[in-house]
Amino acid sequence: MNVTEAVQSRRSVRQFTDQPVELETLRRVMDTARWAASGCNFQPWEAAIVTGEPLKDLQAKITTTPPQEAEYDWTAPGQEDAYKQRLNGVSKGMFGSMNIARDDSEGRMKAMMRNATSFDAPVVMFTYFPRLMKEPQWSDTGMWLQTVALLLREEGLDSCFQEYMALYANVIRDFLGLDHDRYMLFCGMAIGYRDPDAPLNNFERERVPLDEHVRFEGF
Repeated sequence: MNVTEAVQSRRSVRQFTDQPVELETLRRVMDTARWAASGCNFQPWEAAIVTGEPLKDLQAKITTTPPQEAEYDWTAPGQEDAYKQRLNGVSKGMFGSMNIARDDSEGRMKAMMRNATSFDAPVVMFTYFPRLMKEPQWSDTGMWLQTVALLLREEGLDSCFQEYMALYANVIRDFLGLDHDRYMLFCGMAIGYRDPDAPLNNFERERVPLDEHVRFEGF
């Protein structure tokens, strides 16, 4: 698989098989991802990759704990119509693939709560960094996460980024033994093998046309 194939085949997978993920494969991916770019070579990212009984124990705590207020806001772009339309588009495709009607608030909430168990993925990676990191280092962490996601595709694996886990930052920090004052819990990443037949993994996604967000000048 070349880079283009990895980029085009990567998507947020929300239905995984129960096939386990080998430690050797994950170590290979993470060792290569170390070479992702970061300003001043700070390499701000840190992570814990959890599976098996420890993951079940953590998820049991998450599912029985009320969500906290997230320490950062990922919803702000929805205040502008253009971004809200993009959100509505992916929501329509996702819930439509599960035959959940727009007015079925209970069904939608139940579907969203599957985030708490990372869609039953066999592995979850939790990413965090010291609170002293600012916007450039958040960006660097995003580049590292994308690198991890593409390397997972090269191995035939899939993932789903989960900012949702910020709602359980305290539970996760406690479980991982992280200092609440020092560390910001950024996100989770569900990792595993996609169920290729699940409608939830096959609905059509939309992307903004190139000329709407990239300008070429001087060519």
